[in-house]
Amino acid sequence: MDAPRVVVTPPAFCKSPSLRAELSSHFSNTVFNEKGRYLSDSELFDFLKDADVAMIGRDLISAELVRSLPKLKMISKYGVGLDNVDQEALGRANIEFRVSFGTNKRSVAELTLGFMIGLCHNMLSEKLKEGVWQREGGQELSGKIVGVIGCGNVGQELVRLIQPFQCKIRVRDIADRSEFCRQFDAIEMAFDELVAEADIVTLHVPLTENTENLINKSVFVRMKPTAFLVNTSRGRVVHQEDLHKALVSGEIAGAGLDVFCQEPPTDMDFLQLSNLMVTPHIGGNAKEAVEAMGKAAIQNLVEYHKLS
Repeated sequence: MDAPRVVVTPPAFCKSPSLRAELSSHFSNTVFNEKGRYLSDSELFDFLKDADVAMIGRDLISAELVRSLPKLKMISKYGVGLDNVDQEALGRANIEFRVSFGTNKRSVAELTLGFMIGLCHNMLSEKLKEGVWQREGGQELSGKIVGVIGCGNVGQELVRLIQPFQCKIRVRDIADRSEFCRQFDAIEMAFDELVAEADIVTLHVPLTENTENLINKSVFVRMKPTAFLVNTSRGRVVHQEDLHKALVSGEIAGAGLDVFCQEPPTDMDFLQLSNLMVTPHIGGNAKEAVEAMGKAAIQNLVEYHKLS
């Protein structure tokens, strides 16, 4: 029997010599994306059309693409976000889909904590780089009210990380998190109450029909004018134009974003706001997270191959 053709799209995985070697040790007929970036729609089709199994990351796996890949039998997800994958289409095509959750939770939680500290302590450095010596030390994170919207793998990891800061934790989740909240002295509350009370609102939800534009102008008017927003989940959870207006008008004090409605973002007026901290969707890309996500994706492929 011929070795299955395995194709790998995520640039971070493909740039890792150790992950490439480990995957190739299991599958001799493996092809890697060598472009150093995610593929365009047409490139993705050409790359996948002869594959038996695939490892994908943030690539858009649409129903149209799935229908054009009759040879494909299985997809292993590198990472945890599912908003780019039409799972119903995969099911109709009898293509197995596997994902391992929680593999990058520490990386994302640490970046979130970095945003929280940076915003509180005025670590935006544009003025100093322009030669303006303005010594405004901001405030401590310690003791602040932190509203965690979405308390799954990343949200819970963040709560663990901020324990030494003795913050008052408020949680909103569609799942019952009462046991976790009891363990960490957090309080579950309604969405409207949380955004009104929190000094920092941090988002850790998947992108779904219910969460798209969850944070919009109606939310910003209820937040404290001294409050910060942090988003390391998905860009479209926040209505970006409404956030832009809220930052300019002073409805909220600042924001930290790792994710954007369009990636890479092109609205330079927005990116250059003095009260906005930004990073280029790197939350889950610490080298340790890359290795963990890669090994989990490899394991999914190995287990499938053993069973098939």
